[in-house]
Amino acid sequence: MTDRLNPEGLRYAQAVAETRSFSAAARAYGVTQPALSNGIAKLEERLGGKLFDRSPRGVARTAFGARMLPLIERAVLALDAVAAEARRLTEPGGQRIRMGVSPLIGPHLVARAFGTVRDLPAPRDLVLREDDMHDLRGALREGELDIILIPAVAAMPRFEHRVIDVEPIVVISPGTDAPDSNGPGPGTGDTHGGGSDGGAPLELADAARERFILVPDACGLTTFTRQLFRAGEIPLRTYAGEAASYRVLEDWSRLGLGSALVPRSKLTSPDVPHRPLVDAGREVQISFEAVWSTESPLAADLLHLADALAAARR
Repeated sequence: MTDRLNPEGLRYAQAVAETRSFSAAARAYGVTQPALSNGIAKLEERLGGKLFDRSPRGVARTAFGARMLPLIERAVLALDAVAAEARRLTEPGGQRIRMGVSPLIGPHLVARAFGTVRDLPAPRDLVLREDDMHDLRGALREGELDIILIPAVAAMPRFEHRVIDVEPIVVISPGTDAPDSNGPGPGTGDTHGGGSDGGAPLELADAARERFILVPDACGLTTFTRQLFRAGEIPLRTYAGEAASYRVLEDWSRLGLGSALVPRSKLTSPDVPHRPLVDAGREVQISFEAVWSTESPLAADLLHLADALAAARR
């Protein structure tokens, strides 16, 4: 056995120990399952024993793993502490909070974040980066971002999470009557809510009859849609192509290519035909969360920021 251990393998092993799933751990790290399995296999080879047993009932620690995994967890925490301390020493007195946001995050949340950082005990500047979820999670792990705001659709082991907002999901469908344009809507004023919905609510169970247009699985909306249907054990019929933006979803729906699910704030206008999506009569909502590391030198400010965003949740 060599004394040199790959930190990546250590992180993969800890993620599997926390999620009890190779597939969930791979999703959390944004890698393929074979890549994660290969990383753990190399680690096991260097350690000289198997860490996990896989069976139809799931993933379980071996006796060897039960002894080694607590040590692996401490090693990963120590590595993170080294990186955090290096950032603190090389950026003394830094006044910035680097925040990553998914394209699915509404402007009301970003505006709320700017207001919150100005009220911190030591006021800071907020530097924004909008990017795909995979890249945002990677930047957070590498210390390139301090906090990210993303849909709550994928686990990130070892990071702190706080749900900061929920938003109704609406259905854009061909042939839906337009909403009352005299009422307030998500395209005017407060982009987060309000507005008349354009038709009778669509029950999730009835959505199996619809064909849905999806966007590339980058912002988290397609992941949310697939998880929603899977949880309800409802077949998801999809259009063969993919839309590049939320506006294109609306355009293609108008052409009759299919329906689309979007958070209500992502409607480009209150006049876009849409209906509420409900599950057994209850409004279907998507949750958004703040994710950050408790090992960050800014951990106290990040906690304050996340708590303030959550407290202002409507």
